[in-house]
Amino acid sequence: MAKKTRSPSKKRKSKRSRRLFNWAAILLGAPVVLSFLLILPLRWFDPATSAFMLQDDRRPLLHEWTNWVEMSSAMPLAVVASEDQRFADHFGVDLESIRKSIDTAGAGGRLRGASTITQQLAKNLFLSASRNFFRKGVEAYFSIVIEICLPKRRILEIYVNIVELGPGVYGVGAASRRYFGKTPAMLSDYDAALLAAVLPNPIRLRVETPSPYVRKRQEWIVGQMQRLRRESWLSRIE
Repeated sequence: MAKKTRSPSKKRKSKRSRRLFNWAAILLGAPVVLSFLLILPLRWFDPATSAFMLQDDRRPLLHEWTNWVEMSSAMPLAVVASEDQRFADHFGVDLESIRKSIDTAGAGGRLRGASTITQQLAKNLFLSASRNFFRKGVEAYFSIVIEICLPKRRILEIYVNIVELGPGVYGVGAASRRYFGKTPAMLSDYDAALLAAVLPNPIRLRVETPSPYVRKRQEWIVGQMQRLRRESWLSRIE
């Protein structure tokens, strides 16, 4: 029996389909590969700047890098106590906090933010402060890639070094010298809690002139820090 062959037109269609599939794979895969190439080196190399710094038209900006071993443990503990006490347990996006926020809003309460420290890092490093669903989706994607590429302690180290803690003041190194005249290693619980208390709005909430709201928040953060320290929280991300 003669072997059945495909017609030239069917062969052309098959080749065209393969080319379209290959191009689609490249278009979809290239951003994924690029994002990993962008984030993985941060495991060993400190970022010199961030998207937020590049978008800040105030000059000069105050920023200096402080390695984990050169800062008081109070600062990473303060931001965890203030912003993301489930940081050690989630994978970049805290689905439990999102669910609780939606439930609260559905019951007539205010819709609270449910961003993790990893999401805040993704936003500060690569995105902007704009608020829309597309940006939140990109932020969530970058957060998952960050969690795949970087250990928890490294994520926290980078975050406290690039987060804005006052107008044009970025990171714990610059903030500790600017507001307290101290090195980051000398920060007390109350110093670190005051810095954390102005997040996530360090333009309206000020370290140098703390409002009653900021002072109240500072006291709450100190209490949470003491609890986390008793639980040896930092040992969970070593």
